[in-house]
Amino acid sequence: MNTRIRYVSLGLLAVVSLYTGLWAYFSPTGWYANFPGLGMSWLPQLGPYNEHLVKDAGSMFLALACLTLIALRQVRNTRLVQTTGAVWLVFNVLHFSYHVRHLDMYGTRDQVLNVVTLGGLLLLSAVLLVPVSARSEREGDER
Repeated sequence: MNTRIRYVSLGLLAVVSLYTGLWAYFSPTGWYANFPGLGMSWLPQLGPYNEHLVKDAGSMFLALACLTLIALRQVRNTRLVQTTGAVWLVFNVLHFSYHVRHLDMYGTRDQVLNVVTLGGLLLLSAVLLVPVSARSEREGDER
């Protein structure tokens, strides 16, 4: 793996966590009613609104964003990047496994989007566990 892949993976995870975290924390009712956006709404089907739970989810996503942005600034620090990947992987495996067992409440489009989106985030997390090759490190230092 090279550092460019790390940048992309960390960058996408940072964007997702900032988007979700800021929205959930600062507009909990709006997030609950309208997430993921673009005319779709995936949360009301899962149960009643709970402001405390939504704000806790927003806080957790903002904490993940903080860790991810630190790792992004130190993308050559393998231990930090792999730790960030492991933290995201734990969350994404559990999150993905919950949602794939509860797809029946959605139409086909939303089922597919849930699996593709959450599966993609899981893969982005796993990629971060792969160490940068020595060759990539040398080539990156020469640039």
